[in-house]
Amino acid sequence: MNEQDFQQRLGDLLKQIDSLPEGQRGPLHDLAKETKDRHDRMKKTVADLQESLDYLRLSVKYLVFDLEATRRENEYLRRLIEAQNRRDGGDASEGSD
Repeated sequence: MNEQDFQQRLGDLLKQIDSLPEGQRGPLHDLAKETKDRHDRMKKTVADLQESLDYLRLSVKYLVFDLEATRRENEYLRRLIEAQNRRDGGDASEGSD
């Protein structure tokens, strides 16, 4: 049931309640109002949840991007260290003879 159907059915229900004798209207009006309030809270909760999920998706994308950048930087630095070790290792082995 979509939002428009819900509002239409709730309106129809309120019209039927209004056609009842005065003594029976009060409790049913209260139930209908409570139903509408719960529906509104549920819509807000779902919207908040959707917003949180959107934020989480974006955060994960940033984290994945950062992880990939860190891996690239790590690989680059390892190559620099290896190159430095080769240079230093070559010099050290010549000096120890």
